[in-house]
Amino acid sequence: MWVAVTLLLPYALLLVQSFWHQGANGRPTHDLTLANYVRLFSTSLYPSTILYSAGVALRVTIASLLLAYPLAYLLAFKVQRHKQLLYMAVIIPLWVSYLVRAYAWKIILGQQGVVNGILMSLGIVHAPVTFFLYSTAAVVIALTHIYTPFTLMPIYAVLESIPPSLREASHDLYGNRWRTFWHVTLPLSLPGVLAGCTFAFVLSMGDFLAPQLLGGNDSALMVSNLVWSLFGVSSDWPLGAAVSVVMLALTLTLLWIANRASPAARKYR
Repeated sequence: MWVAVTLLLPYALLLVQSFWHQGANGRPTHDLTLANYVRLFSTSLYPSTILYSAGVALRVTIASLLLAYPLAYLLAFKVQRHKQLLYMAVIIPLWVSYLVRAYAWKIILGQQGVVNGILMSLGIVHAPVTFFLYSTAAVVIALTHIYTPFTLMPIYAVLESIPPSLREASHDLYGNRWRTFWHVTLPLSLPGVLAGCTFAFVLSMGDFLAPQLLGGNDSALMVSNLVWSLFGVSSDWPLGAAVSVVMLALTLTLLWIANRASPAARKYR
């Protein structure tokens, strides 16, 4: 009942609201219509924004995986002393406010930031570079920093649970480190990789603040920013609800695909 009241009921109200009609006075009426969905899919702005958000989320997911997997591997198999301390150091950014982390990258990538300071001190550039900040790259960098711990945790948990006897058996059968990794460690870690990538993709695709702070006017329009604009600036609640429902459907589809892929990944275990 608690889940129904706090989660399912708001979603149901959002779904119903997406079929409401936007009145001439700017206030939604309870007349049911499909006009919001027709407008959503017939206007290039909304599909292009969804595709752009998915592209940013995909890049963040790939970058997070490339950072998280080697680090999780080192923590699970190479580090012997102070393993838990190092693991806590890796996830300690989660203890810091999201806003602080986003603003930190704004300071690092700004015209008077750390990156420009290093480049100017080395003589590589003679004036502050402006394209670091307020760009898609800045958004991807910040989101990668923010969501890499979410990718690392399930991967580390799965790698830590692999029985050492399996890796030892590979070595006993004259398998070198690369063959052991490719045929034993990597297949057994796929459930963690799948879970971590799902976390990174879903969270980054629905992110609102980092694109607002670091994306600028040209690249800040992700789906969450669009929904905020429809509910806030434009006061077009029915259309905003329709966009939210479509995003919810895409997220549930992604989670369903991940859930279907999990048995295939777990068969190696």
